[in-house]
Amino acid sequence: MSRTKVDEEEYWHSSKFKAFTFDDDDDELCQLKESKRAVNSLRDIVDDDDDDLERVSWSGEPVGSISWSIKETASSGGPALEGREQLKTRNSLSSYPPLPKPASTYSLSSFFKGRSRLGSFQSLSDALSDVPPKNYAPELRRPKGEYKDYSSDWSLSDTVRRLQKGKVCSLERFRSLQDKLQLLEEAVTIHDGNVITAVLIFLKRTLSKEILFRELEVRQIALRHLIHFLKEIGDQKMLLDLFRYLDRTEELALSQYQEHLNIQDPEKRKEFLKSCIGLPFSVEDAAHVQDHYTLLERQIIIEVNDRHLESSGQTEIFRKHPRKASILNMPLVTTLFYSCFYHYTEPEGTFSSPINLKKTFKIPDKQYVLTALAARAKLRAWQDVDALFTTKNWLGYTKKRAPIGFHRVVEILHKNNAPVQVLQEYIRLVEDVDTKLNLATKFKCHDVVIETYRDLKDRQQLIAYRSIGHKLFTKELLEECFKDLVRTAVG
Repeated sequence: MSRTKVDEEEYWHSSKFKAFTFDDDDDELCQLKESKRAVNSLRDIVDDDDDDLERVSWSGEPVGSISWSIKETASSGGPALEGREQLKTRNSLSSYPPLPKPASTYSLSSFFKGRSRLGSFQSLSDALSDVPPKNYAPELRRPKGEYKDYSSDWSLSDTVRRLQKGKVCSLERFRSLQDKLQLLEEAVTIHDGNVITAVLIFLKRTLSKEILFRELEVRQIALRHLIHFLKEIGDQKMLLDLFRYLDRTEELALSQYQEHLNIQDPEKRKEFLKSCIGLPFSVEDAAHVQDHYTLLERQIIIEVNDRHLESSGQTEIFRKHPRKASILNMPLVTTLFYSCFYHYTEPEGTFSSPINLKKTFKIPDKQYVLTALAARAKLRAWQDVDALFTTKNWLGYTKKRAPIGFHRVVEILHKNNAPVQVLQEYIRLVEDVDTKLNLATKFKCHDVVIETYRDLKDRQQLIAYRSIGHKLFTKELLEECFKDLVRTAVG
């Protein structure tokens, strides 16, 4: 028996195949603990690539090496080999202590990425599939303290505070009207508009309009928040119902008037504005609505006519200066500028005449002069600019007068690249001497500067201004100014 045992040992030690042993239950428990520690160290492991981690087989050799491949092939050679392996395993377990546990074949990066390789042994997830999650990774589960976020046993004040902090909160458990109103009062108490709006949305969804409007009528803070919210989301129907219930006629009319902004078709918008004229506006607002309707009516007529003139190409102004946009839905001042640009010379009886627009809409003189000046200066129509400021008295004498002040006229003319002669003419009309000198110096109207110093009899300023030596100075004018000063001094 002793000899036979020695022979068997020599046979197994001389074999080119190494013994393969299955771990017992203790080893499986050890493996489970190692796996648990590996998963629990998730936050300490950097997600490296699989190629950076060496994987080894149970025999201790790197997986994928040549020797490992040969042994893997040989170990699956047939039934006879399996019988020998089983005999070898039994003898090894009975005669020798357990073999040391080899390195793990698992790649942690592959496990964390959810990948497994072909030819590898049982995956870590498969090995632990029968083990409850709390046994190997308890910290990956949601902390027990967070489960109270989904509780529904909060008081009214707790619910409002949670809403204020932006936490998960369900209001569905507040079913009675009394609870809902108390919740609204709690929200108003903390003076947080977001919380008040959130509660109002809940009430809007769960209460009828009549009950909601009745309760908000005595809660003005919440009512203002609801009105603002309805305007923001564009719920025009409910907003009108609310104003109608509260008997706020002017606000009801203004809210209905605002609906014209959503109408794109000019004809439909005109008809809608016409229907708004009879609404209960204030006196001032009623006049604005009437003007809006009249203006849009004029714009439609002007647009149709000008589109025809532009397409025909028979009008010089449209050939030289094609229209850049439609006049429809433009403000009154823009419409006036358009009329002064394209229809300045038309008689007062036409809808497109600037004078007609001025009288129909009661445009102030300052606004009309500013707009007409900008339009005619852009076209470099200096005669029209001159006629704009020329007035006659009852004796037939002419005089230039500007309701906006000639200093503003000069600035607008310079902005539109008016020639120096035109600028000088209007700078001379500025009454304030300092303003006149500043404008003349700024826009290089040297003749006006010299004339002003001459009228002031300021010889020192004339000498200083002549010493600057600009070529544009009029030498004859300077000499004439000095002669006048000498004659004045002698006289």
